[in-house]
Amino acid sequence: MFDGVCNLCNTSVQYVIKHDKKDIFMFTALQSTVGKQIIEEFKIDTKKTDSILLYTPEKGLEYKSKAALKIAYYLGFPYSLMSVFFIVPPFIRNWVYDYIAKNRYKWYGKKDACMIPTPELKSKFLE
Repeated sequence: MFDGVCNLCNTSVQYVIKHDKKDIFMFTALQSTVGKQIIEEFKIDTKKTDSILLYTPEKGLEYKSKAALKIAYYLGFPYSLMSVFFIVPPFIRNWVYDYIAKNRYKWYGKKDACMIPTPELKSKFLE
């Protein structure tokens, strides 16, 4: 799950799609119907959670730097090398993550509406 109006988030989703050679990732915007259902089901406080969310059946929801590093890991080599950052304590990793998240609209801009996937990418998105 990602912020559908965030340019940085949309670029990151496009990057993951391009490098997801095993075709394991599906996406939905936090603002989408499915996103809202997941937020409600997992009782996510969107005022406290300004993060990409990674859901796996075995681990449930993961947030912030842990989610980002897990995504890199699942993309395989060489992206999986970013797993080395798991040695950095979570409070430090998440401080960096939160700093970027807090400034992402100012640095990268914001769209008026969520990205609409092209017909070729539609299968990668939950509706």
